[in-house]
Amino acid sequence: MDGISYGFINSSGTKGFISYLLAASSIAIAAAFFVSSKYSSDGSQSNLLAASSKDTRVWPELELNWRTILATIIGFLGSAFGTVGGVGGGGIFVPMLNLIVGFDTKAAAALSKCMIMGASASSVWYNLRVSHPSKEVPIIDYNLALLFQPMLMLGITIGVELSVVFPYWLITVLIIFLFLGTSSRSFFKGIEMWKQETMLKMEMEKQEQEAKSEFNGNDVIIDSEYRPLLPQPEKSGLDILLFNIRWKGILVLMLVWSSFLLLQILKNNSEVCSPFYWVVNILQFPIALSVFGWEAAKLWRESRERRMCGNWECVCEASIEFRRWQLLLCAFCGLLGGTVGGLLGSGGGFILGPLLLEIGVIPQVASATATFVMMFSSSLSVVEFYFLKRFPIPYALYLIAVSVMAGFWGQFFVRKLIKILKRPSIIIFILSSVIFASALTMGVVGTEKSIFMIKQDEYMGFLDFCEKY
Repeated sequence: MDGISYGFINSSGTKGFISYLLAASSIAIAAAFFVSSKYSSDGSQSNLLAASSKDTRVWPELELNWRTILATIIGFLGSAFGTVGGVGGGGIFVPMLNLIVGFDTKAAAALSKCMIMGASASSVWYNLRVSHPSKEVPIIDYNLALLFQPMLMLGITIGVELSVVFPYWLITVLIIFLFLGTSSRSFFKGIEMWKQETMLKMEMEKQEQEAKSEFNGNDVIIDSEYRPLLPQPEKSGLDILLFNIRWKGILVLMLVWSSFLLLQILKNNSEVCSPFYWVVNILQFPIALSVFGWEAAKLWRESRERRMCGNWECVCEASIEFRRWQLLLCAFCGLLGGTVGGLLGSGGGFILGPLLLEIGVIPQVASATATFVMMFSSSLSVVEFYFLKRFPIPYALYLIAVSVMAGFWGQFFVRKLIKILKRPSIIIFILSSVIFASALTMGVVGTEKSIFMIKQDEYMGFLDFCEKY
């Protein structure tokens, strides 16, 4: 399928999409400010804030019943399709664990991270044993992983902090706007790619028919440019695995992961809103920005040198030139993806997956790279939640086991399907469907909870960060 152009950043389309997100977010946040000022004017903020701050721990026992069976089925399907699309599936897991199993919101978000980590880990292991569909390069783009992972982790930290301050209805509105926008954009990109695949298949069939018609009869035509085809040696699974691993990139990602984990542990063991707490929080910015800046400068420099030499080959899987505004867009989208992951309890793939497709990464590589990055971000949250004792260990181990199996079999089934149908666009349709399903589930749950809060006359404005804790 080398003849298909898998897309690039369409400047007008991308700017229009970002304008849509910024406008919708600004209106929603302005409405929250208006609600906050209304409550402040009548002097009822403190009482309502205290009422809305109550969060009771609810941890159901792990036992065989219809709730566990239904959660297992939904979790398996969500993990399988979520990892194939490179979006994780946190928008499905959190409502499932909250409504069906009965966990409180914090435990549901923490267990959702456990499921994303398990599915991502098994998918990464599967992808490391798969060759690139068209090039002699790893299936995981380590350059893009190094570019997005630091900003994604920084965004997750920001999202967690904002989840304390933002009212629940505002988080719901923002997520619905964002998910509907990304799912619809991915869906139309999938349709466009499907049409390109159909045209390519028709062209190949036409060439095969013409070749057959030319060689009908007994005459044997020998091409003067004929060269004997030498058998290509097949790579073993171990050879592919070793070729796909790039230790330098993995070590840098592990260094970023360890740095953020250390800062999170220090932050959680400090007094909230103390000077040390804010110093630790601020230290995350130079770490993320330095790694992002190092990788961005490297890609910008390599891309510029190639253009100056007349070589227009891309420096990585993305079909962009890594100009300054494009790198700023990547930084913004990485932050946005992480922030959504922090607000929602997902791994940030709801932004990263569509973004990789937007910058021209083919679906197989986009899925493998997004899942690889999510493995780091979700595992960081799982370790942090473990120290905070946010989830029951038996349930976490069970859901991780389900997700590990789902991630492996999801990758296996979809990769086989793509090989048979020769349509990588299937990955994009799966991605779009998972994001749309997450928008529906989060929308229904958020709307129901917001209506309940209105009926109970609970506080609907911004919460105080320090008092909330």
